[in-house]
Amino acid sequence: MAFVQFSQVSLAFGDRDILKNVTINLQTGSKVALTGANGAGKSTLIKVLAGLVPPDSGSRAVQKECRIAYLPQSGLTHHGCTLREEADKAFEFGYELQRRIDEIGGQLERGEGNTDSLVSQQAELIQKLEDSGWHRREAAAESVLLGLGFARTDFDRDTAEFSGGWQMRIALAKALMQGPDILLLDEPTNYLDIEARSWLEQFLQNFKGGFLLVSHDRYFLDVTINEVYELFNGDLKRYPGNFSHYEKVREVELKTLIAAYEQQQEEINKLEDFIRRFGYKATKAAQAQEYQKKLEKMERIEIPESLKKIHFSFPPAPHSGRLVFRMNGITKSYDGSHNVLDNLELTLENGERLVVAGRNGAGKSTLLRIIAGEDKDFSGETIPGAGVQIGYFSQDNAETIRGKETIIDYLEARAPLELIPKLRDMLGAFLFRGDDVYKSLDVLSGGEKSRIALLQLLLSPVNLLVLDEPTNHLDIHSKDVLLTALRDFGGTVIFVSHDRAFIEQLATRVLELKPGQFKNYPGNYEFYMEQLAKNAEGTVVEPVETTAAGSKTSSSAVVSTSSTTVSTAAAGPLSWEEQKRLDAERRKAEKEVSRLEEKITELEEKKSGLENKLADPAVYSNGEKAKAVQREIEELAAQIEETTAAWEAAAEKIS
Repeated sequence: MAFVQFSQVSLAFGDRDILKNVTINLQTGSKVALTGANGAGKSTLIKVLAGLVPPDSGSRAVQKECRIAYLPQSGLTHHGCTLREEADKAFEFGYELQRRIDEIGGQLERGEGNTDSLVSQQAELIQKLEDSGWHRREAAAESVLLGLGFARTDFDRDTAEFSGGWQMRIALAKALMQGPDILLLDEPTNYLDIEARSWLEQFLQNFKGGFLLVSHDRYFLDVTINEVYELFNGDLKRYPGNFSHYEKVREVELKTLIAAYEQQQEEINKLEDFIRRFGYKATKAAQAQEYQKKLEKMERIEIPESLKKIHFSFPPAPHSGRLVFRMNGITKSYDGSHNVLDNLELTLENGERLVVAGRNGAGKSTLLRIIAGEDKDFSGETIPGAGVQIGYFSQDNAETIRGKETIIDYLEARAPLELIPKLRDMLGAFLFRGDDVYKSLDVLSGGEKSRIALLQLLLSPVNLLVLDEPTNHLDIHSKDVLLTALRDFGGTVIFVSHDRAFIEQLATRVLELKPGQFKNYPGNYEFYMEQLAKNAEGTVVEPVETTAAGSKTSSSAVVSTSSTTVSTAAAGPLSWEEQKRLDAERRKAEKEVSRLEEKITELEEKKSGLENKLADPAVYSNGEKAKAVQREIEELAAQIEETTAAWEAAAEKIS
């Protein structure tokens, strides 16, 4: 059994202890997550495990010929050969075995050395080579590359052509293809879409060796690992079970510590307040100095950031109508021949949390840019509802954040007054803690700027949030804070994310994009995944499918393998006359839906105007005027309800 074992390992950077007498044992079958706050030293510990950083003290034991593969968070690039050739470098272990086998073969041919010994060595190496899967390396490389999202057409591309995210996918693929005894993966999901993450989950579940990984994706951790090591203040502690179980155990375990922490914080605040108020008064100066000494000598209690409960709320979402946004016949092409979006139809209603799903390149970000008004080069029409105010976030927002201002000054200048007292807590939730808030904008990394851009958006009073990968650069705790805020948000959200746990807890509807078509799933993400699984088994067709031609198939026309269900397809093709009649009815219904949507918008605008009028002192202070306006509002509400019912009936005919 292969193993890597550390005993009483310590490492310090200056006066800060990164590791204090740490002990850890990784072996065949280990499925370990390493967790801890940002800056706790997780990446450093992995480098020590990989043998890249020597510890100050302690012992490191690695079984003879135990092979370790290490993947850093970022920074790896490849060039000078094709993807296929680069992937083949992962099998250097097998090539080395083959060279040793050939050398022994040469010795045997020349009659050199002890024949029996050489034959035995060669047989052992041949068996080791066979067990490594080296003879099946081409199939293995193809399987891993396709699983991580590469297309077959990418195999002969020069690796220098791939972007930074795809470069890290190449590095991950090579680490997996090495077939190591121990895998050390630092944030392997950072550059993966949800399909590639799902594939990696399956790979790790079936992996015969041992692995340790760092990830901020709770779902990914829950389905891949069975023990957690927490690094906190230089100490390492083991917790058996998956990540969710660790969180529950850790929270219970630290209740006493949290209570002591809160009590100490209260005492610190009182002492600091006294010093601030009376430090310069002669009658209180001596006492203030004593309090200052007490503060300096106090042994501060610390708790993991993940257990500090930070909550914030959005500014109230401005009022909007029930229909928030509509898209009719949206078609988008970048090259004039291939449509990224093809005749897409979409209606967003107030309060929905719509996730856009699909593989990389399916048009998810393009769709969000069109909704946000950032991309106007398309055909079709976009129709915002009455009173809709859009807030848009993408990683590109970071490029606009620059200057000599500090983070705290930048956000205070843009935050509503009522949220300014909460800014430090909110910055803490987004990984800016302590003196970080005084960093100049110009010295921030791309990830830090993205977090600032996201927080800036969340401070804005909007009612339609368009979010492209909002969880990138956030740890699990920060994602939880964001998730809670979005679930409590009073407006509508359309978003793209590759974090399955985040999607499952937020999405109320799924829009799936594929080349030439789109599909609506009126349910949460779990329902969507169930439908995909059933489709893969051939038991059901998606509930609503819209093709590039714009035709829709309702769930009443679902194809089933059940012998008791007769599909519409089984009845044979429709006659030309029948098809013509159905098309005419559809066109009529679509016109009626469009007319009713316009009427609903018009009525909601009138109702909103009257509600604003009712807030006018000249109206609400006059009883008769107020009653008259209230009657009009009630009449409009009844008309909206009646028109909405008609709209639903008309929409049913074309669904």
